[in-house]
Amino acid sequence: MSLLLYGHAFSSYCQKAIVALYENETPFEFREVNLGDETSRNAFRAIWPMGKMPVLRDEARGVAVPEATIIIEYLDAHYPGAVRFLPPNPDLAWRARLRDRFYDLHVQDPMQRIVSDRLRPADAKDPTGVAAAHAALQTAYEWIEQDMAGKTWAMGDAFTLADCAAAPALFYADLVEPLGDAFPNTAGYLARLNARPSFARATAEAAYFMPHFPKP
Repeated sequence: MSLLLYGHAFSSYCQKAIVALYENETPFEFREVNLGDETSRNAFRAIWPMGKMPVLRDEARGVAVPEATIIIEYLDAHYPGAVRFLPPNPDLAWRARLRDRFYDLHVQDPMQRIVSDRLRPADAKDPTGVAAAHAALQTAYEWIEQDMAGKTWAMGDAFTLADCAAAPALFYADLVEPLGDAFPNTAGYLARLNARPSFARATAEAAYFMPHFPKP
């Protein structure tokens, strides 16, 4: 197998890359990383010293590609399929990248801050930071609500890099800051993402770890 993806099935950023691989049925082997295990952690750091998941190892080309966004662009360039993740039009391409960054920075990041705080001991909680993260998600939802008006996917009719980012970001964000009835366009978009076969498969494969997701 030429392509090896190192990561964890429950990781939102790993799911972002997995969605892209499943979209085009790109053959790959998944190598689960357990950062809590010294042997697994050290083996992974030998591939990528920063120790952040996911990392794609392309044995055929002899390269290791870190970061979910870069992995998806790499696949688009070297293992293209029917779904092209970056539009060929330069103006559409930067708009797709903008939405990719938006979901990473303004949905994933505050969501992960809330989750991380739930994992801290009681004397290390950060209520001020958590309140700011919840507020940031509400602001992000307001932008998405306007951006998704009249659209099926983030860039319109075509599934792109932006949707790969949005799927896990919104899935987990909705668990910590529920969309409710206030954001119907965003909720409809999340429902379509959840039903997309590539993401449905990714979440099904990660379901075994869902009981470990920290509740409020």
